[in-house]
Amino acid sequence: MVKRRPAAQTALGPMVIAAVEQFLPHGQRLVDDDLAVRFLPPSARLMVRACRWRPLRQLMISASETRAAGIWGSILCRKRYADDRVSEALAAGIGQVVVLGAGLDTRACRLVAPAGGRAYELDLPENITDKQQRLKEVFDGVPEGMTLIPVDFEHDDLAQALATRGFEADRPAMFVWEAVTQYLTEDAVRRTLTFLAKAAPGSRLIFTYVRQDFLDGTNFYGAPSAHRDFVVKDRIWHFGLAPEAVGGLLAEYGWAERGQVGPDEYRTRYLQGRDISPSEIERFVYAERP
Repeated sequence: MVKRRPAAQTALGPMVIAAVEQFLPHGQRLVDDDLAVRFLPPSARLMVRACRWRPLRQLMISASETRAAGIWGSILCRKRYADDRVSEALAAGIGQVVVLGAGLDTRACRLVAPAGGRAYELDLPENITDKQQRLKEVFDGVPEGMTLIPVDFEHDDLAQALATRGFEADRPAMFVWEAVTQYLTEDAVRRTLTFLAKAAPGSRLIFTYVRQDFLDGTNFYGAPSAHRDFVVKDRIWHFGLAPEAVGGLLAEYGWAERGQVGPDEYRTRYLQGRDISPSEIERFVYAERP
């Protein structure tokens, strides 16, 4: 059996959280994703289904909070924010959605395909293999309008990988880069931004980043265990940013920052009436290509 790279093993957790969210009534869910549990491997499905019982669900949430305060709420909020931005782009007539580091996310099936758009999902080869297997089990194959592309963000030419799969570089696209940048080296982040610099005018981009002061260990934001595990022990988180540095970085590559969201914005937008708090570690950026 091929050994999976550490970064390739991180696709499961967010989908477990999205799947557990489905046990709440429709009006209370942050994310409506009935496909989430179906995209999980059998062992994870059993764990999720046990969370139908509220005490077990609360136990799982508490366990995640012990490791990293606010992580459960942050993952739900960032998924909702990404859903909202993708839906807005599709409604505005942007028909191409490029997901950089797709993991097991179901957004292409839930949002892009029903709107008549085309989704291009890029990820590590082992994650693409997993995704193909899940799609085969759920849909009997990769759905029409969805293209899976194996890449290594540290080395591969993203423009070439997309061009050979039918992506139209001269048309605007919605780029989704969720929960990926921290796993990359700065060189790989800049390689990806160099690719994005060639995006057609009118394109949109959303991406998350981990705060640099967390990576430096100068502020743990209530998550010292996460810093120990991801930064010190396993050394899988490499890249971070300070919020005030985002605009300048994007401007180097021809993008204009239009806004950032973090815990304060998440509380206002999504968490009214919910007894969960998002983490301070991660922020989401929205940008446009003038």
